Amino acid sequence: MNDRVSISIDNHVADVRLTRADKMNALDPAMFQGIIAAGEELASMKGVRAVVLSGEGRSFCAGLDMASMASGGASASSGMGSLTDRTHGNANTFQQVAMLWRKLPMPVIAAVHGVCFGGGLQIASGADIRVVAPDARLAVMEMKWGLIPDMGGYALWRGMVREDSLRELTYTNREFSGAEALDLGFATFVDENPHARAMAIAREIADRNPEAMREAKGLFNEYADMDEDAILMAESVRQARVIRKPNQIEAVMAGMQKRAGVFAD
Repeated sequence: MNDRVSISIDNHVADVRLTRADKMNALDPAMFQGIIAAGEELASMKGVRAVVLSGEGRSFCAGLDMASMASGGASASSGMGSLTDRTHGNANTFQQVAMLWRKLPMPVIAAVHGVCFGGGLQIASGADIRVVAPDARLAVMEMKWGLIPDMGGYALWRGMVREDSLRELTYTNREFSGAEALDLGFATFVDENPHARAMAIAREIADRNPEAMREAKGLFNEYADMDEDAILMAESVRQARVIRKPNQIEAVMAGMQKRAGVFAD
């Protein structure tokens, strides 16, 4: 990691913040590297059951730092690799900064305020849940620069946003508010204090059986590409991994005794 991203942990919740506030957390090579390093660190952390992702300062993320990219930040010599290089499993470096949040084993909640344009919107879309300020400004911005969304957006928006609406927003790069984002599917909740709401959701998730939570997210990540028979089998296989295990028994006992569960990670 570097000075572009911070992580703090409290009661099994990771509070992850983009920290390039003076540039509205715009994405330069150091930010790409910092986000990916943060994701790798979170993936290996024992005891983290939920993640809240936000941006410091006035905005969540303004998208690509066009000046940095124009001066060579997007070239292979910058260490970013070519667009067709699969540097992180099925993704290139640019795609990984959005896809890693979906790939993490624990749920991720994005708290979005201020500007959330282009690559920033794709990063937020990698979260399982998105809490957006009503006056936030969002856009699928790439067409403004003669580009297409290519940081995982098409993969992440599939099934999340109605396709004809997504086409209009992509073709026109029209800006929309947090309130409209809720209607479109980009937002799960609209809240005046998105970070506080996201933290409250994360704490609730962290109080559940972490093994069951990981299995639930894993199935969400794969079921869109499965037929009915495969989904039914996947439900059974994943359930067999948690049922009658100590954490699942503890969840039942805690519920019956009306107390907080005490789970092992």
